[in-house]
Amino acid sequence: MKYKILTATLLAAFATGPVFGADDPIAARKAIMQNVGAATGAGAGMVKGETEFNAVTAALVLRTMNAAALGFGELFPEGSESGGKTTVAPSIWDDRAGFDMILAKFQSDTAAGIAAKPADLDAFKAAFGVATTNCAACHKDYRVKKE
Repeated sequence: MKYKILTATLLAAFATGPVFGADDPIAARKAIMQNVGAATGAGAGMVKGETEFNAVTAALVLRTMNAAALGFGELFPEGSESGGKTTVAPSIWDDRAGFDMILAKFQSDTAAGIAAKPADLDAFKAAFGVATTNCAACHKDYRVKKE
C-alpha cells in the first residue's frame, strides 16, 4: 500500500507540475523543481533505507528527473532573472554555456539511469547517485543560496 501511495504521489506531481506556460517561466521552473524535489525525496528514502526499494518507484524517480531536464533550459529567457521569488543566480545568464552543459549532462545521466532499468537497490543507488550529483552541481553554481 505504501508503494501505491508513493507512486501515485509521484505520478500526480509529474502530471500536474508543469502547467504553466511560457508566459510565466518562473512559475514553470518552480513547479518542475518541486516535482524533482518530490522524486528526489522518494529516491533518497529508498537509498537511506527509510522506505523499501521498489523498482516501479525507482523508475518513476528517474523518469521524473529526466522529464524535468528536457526543455528546462528554455524556461530561462532574458527578463526572468528576477521576480516570483526566484532563486536562480545571475550566472545562468552570465555563463549560459556552462548551465546548458550541466543540464545536458543531467539529461544524459538520467536517460542512462532509465535505460539501466535498476531492478535492485544497489543498481538504483548508482543511477540515483549520478543523477543527484548533477543536481548538486547545478545548485552550487546556478542557484542563490537560501539564507
